[in-house]
Amino acid sequence: MPPNTTATTGDTAATGATSVKSGRKKGRKARLIVLVLVLAIIGGVAYGAYWSISTVRASFPQTTGTITLDGLSGPVDVKRDGNGIPQIYASSDEDLFMAQGFVQAQDRFYEMDVRRHMTSGRLSEMFGKGQVENDQFLRTLGWDRIAEQEYEHKLSAATKKYLQAYAKGVNAYLDGKDAKDISLEYAALGFANDYAPGKWTPVDSVSWLKAMAWDLRGNMQDEIDRALMTSRLGPQQIADLYPEYPYGRNKPIVREGRYDTVTKTFQQGGAGSATGTTGTTATTGTTGSSTSAGSSTTGSGVTSQLAGLYKVLDDVPAAVGVNGQGIGSNSWVVGGRYTITGKPLLANDPHLSASLPSVWYQMGLHCRTVSAKCQYDVTGYTFAGMPGVIIGHNANIAWGMTNSGVDVTDLYLEKLSSNGYLYDGKVKPFTSREETIKVAGGSSKKIVVRQTKDGMPLLSDRDDELVKVGRKATVDSAAPDRGDGYGIALKWTALQPGTSMDAVFAIDRAADWTAFRSAAALFDVPSQNLIYADTENHIGYTLPGKIPTRGEGDGSLPVPGWDSKYRWTGYIDQDELPYEYNPKRGYIVTANQAVVDKDKYPYTLTTDWGYGARSQRITDLIESKIKGGGKISTDDMRQMQLDNSSEIARLLVPKLLKINIADKDVREAQSLLEGWDYTQDADSAAAAYFNAVWRNILKLAFGNKMPKELRVKGQCLWMDKSNDTGPVDDDTKVRECGERDADQAQPDGGDRWFEVVRRLMDDENSDWWKAPAAGTRPKADNRDELFGRAMIDARWELTAKLGKDIDTWSWGRLHRLFLKNQTLGTEGPGFLQYVLNRGPWRLSGGEATVNASGWNAAGGYGVVWVPSMRMVVNLKELDKSRWINLTGASGHAFSAHYTDQTDKWAKGELLPWSYSSKAVDGSTSDTLVLKP
Repeated sequence: MPPNTTATTGDTAATGATSVKSGRKKGRKARLIVLVLVLAIIGGVAYGAYWSISTVRASFPQTTGTITLDGLSGPVDVKRDGNGIPQIYASSDEDLFMAQGFVQAQDRFYEMDVRRHMTSGRLSEMFGKGQVENDQFLRTLGWDRIAEQEYEHKLSAATKKYLQAYAKGVNAYLDGKDAKDISLEYAALGFANDYAPGKWTPVDSVSWLKAMAWDLRGNMQDEIDRALMTSRLGPQQIADLYPEYPYGRNKPIVREGRYDTVTKTFQQGGAGSATGTTGTTATTGTTGSSTSAGSSTTGSGVTSQLAGLYKVLDDVPAAVGVNGQGIGSNSWVVGGRYTITGKPLLANDPHLSASLPSVWYQMGLHCRTVSAKCQYDVTGYTFAGMPGVIIGHNANIAWGMTNSGVDVTDLYLEKLSSNGYLYDGKVKPFTSREETIKVAGGSSKKIVVRQTKDGMPLLSDRDDELVKVGRKATVDSAAPDRGDGYGIALKWTALQPGTSMDAVFAIDRAADWTAFRSAAALFDVPSQNLIYADTENHIGYTLPGKIPTRGEGDGSLPVPGWDSKYRWTGYIDQDELPYEYNPKRGYIVTANQAVVDKDKYPYTLTTDWGYGARSQRITDLIESKIKGGGKISTDDMRQMQLDNSSEIARLLVPKLLKINIADKDVREAQSLLEGWDYTQDADSAAAAYFNAVWRNILKLAFGNKMPKELRVKGQCLWMDKSNDTGPVDDDTKVRECGERDADQAQPDGGDRWFEVVRRLMDDENSDWWKAPAAGTRPKADNRDELFGRAMIDARWELTAKLGKDIDTWSWGRLHRLFLKNQTLGTEGPGFLQYVLNRGPWRLSGGEATVNASGWNAAGGYGVVWVPSMRMVVNLKELDKSRWINLTGASGHAFSAHYTDQTDKWAKGELLPWSYSSKAVDGSTSDTLVLKP
């Protein structure tokens, strides 16, 4: 079954399950797997044909008829539409969530199983010794241990009941099944080891929130980057690369609220007023200072440790993002006075790693009669492996999420000795525990995890080289004597038990703004921007989360762990966090920009916001419609999600067109930019050339000036150079990130770099614009010479990639999406990858555009994160809402619903979203009855 070969345009959004390296070497076992699958799937012999039919069909879900499930109190209907999306109808909460567990396991259990092994640091049990290093790091973080504490001590009795019911449903699906009957991947794994999936537990579900929080953790990577930069760059140069957020140009989310210094609460401005306050509060601490003492912790040994940590973090499997780097999301809501319907419209498209299957699972959870016994009538996007709906709507309200980016992690340099670590002049003992990592095949490895008294794990213990370097570390006079060395510890809000699982169910039940804000306050990690709309014509925004206050330091750099002045002093009280309700302007936009103007708020939420390119473009699109006297429709919201306009092209192209180019071939490429409207359509040759010029500007201006420790792995993709069809063999594939010089730290090209270049544009002779000659390529001594050199380099880069004839160039030929099964589809035998993976799709959009099909300039032009889903909720007529997923409902490679939504997603289309019982019945293709 060949991969999908449709070449279409689309938008970003992506999500990912766990990226896993199987660790199996290509040897006898791998060859055996390939041989058996060839026989089975191609049907080369009679037994192979039988194996194919029995294995593949056995794993498909039963979607019609009746199944008896022990533990149900009454019958449950599971109605699936033509895309396999289920709507569940039950008469009690427990039956509803038990059925959710059963149905998600039918479609996605292999994905669920891999995720729980990732979150608990047990990937080696499935995939062998190649995962031991990842498991060591994940065990050090201890997500599953924290999740267990949450389940035992923090979550409400009702939430525990729902989690238990969900686990009961998953286990009802597993009961009596061999692994090969669950999924094709297990059948393949069975030839390499004797792995069999165990029972599902409530803690398995809770742990997933920790993995999500890790990928959305904020600015930890920027902390490391800035610290490493001090080895080569001065304070002003670092400031050039981390400019202030442009508050005057790119508006923050909250514009009409204000912080009251007397009552120490955030108060509503504008036409509306909040109808209630948040439920829970936390201890209020002092405001973080504007400077960090992290610079005092730099030195050759510390630099080596941080560089080592860089590598460790880069190899950790990603849950939903790209390990915290570069990703973002869009959400916005428009009030009824500016919409065609007269009621709010709400849009959301989270930008996450592209994975197969998509991290999202569409589903409706309906009580036949909403009552105290059965409280839910909600639909939207869920995570397979976790009960409830994460993003969506119920009968009264709709909500969306984007990552807030607030700083909830800090790195501490710890002074180590044989007896512990230094703290305020005294040696404190570590708290230690021993962990045993089991490895497929029967072996195991023991590790010791060390933590400080306030629960910070010592990350540097997970790399032998870091420990050796730490013992030889040298730092400046601000640090104590060298002694036995140094280590790096992590402070992170998610390493404490929380209540985010309670928040999921509370939001699903909320019927108004007061209940929504109270529910949101329970969502402590990861901190998210939450937008809101209701059928009574109200809109709102709230920032929940456990957000720390600091004594010394502002979280922008690693700080000395031996000095208590740098410890956290508390958390911002929930009543002090920014929000808006019915703002006068009539709309709210969140796209990872600054939450609130720093001059109007006393706390440092982060020093590293997204820079607002997407949020301001969305704002401008809404304003242009409003000022033109028009009303916004559901389709207008969809079209805004597909906007491909490039802000950096709008800034640079006028300058590029003025540069005198002598080479006629380069002039020919330059002419592509004449009259270009800056939109990055898949068929645009101008977009292809401009993005190549932009990548080369970054490389020439910054790549050879930053420390080599900042080398970014990028998202290197094997690409078929000749066409878009069939598997890629060794003779035709090219490494998409192979051009990067090994000793350069190539910028990723996100909207921070837009702002860096914008602020340097008027300084035509800045040292940043100087670049040495390379072969026949001229050196550059100023801005225009560097731009000219970038145009030359881009011309010949694209000639090598796309051919000399510029009439054949297009952005989509460079900017392609490959969907890969995140385990055997990335590291399994080649034929298995052929069976499990799909693509490519040629996409429109680009980095920091609203249609955010992200690419990393450090690694080429291939798509690495996307809008993982898109939705538009119509609060006037909920059945006229629209939605789409990146892939499909099923995780089974040969299911009709494996990637049945991807073509439409790539074209920017949305599917009908049935909600009412009448609409659901009208769209139902299959009905399954679950009976007690």
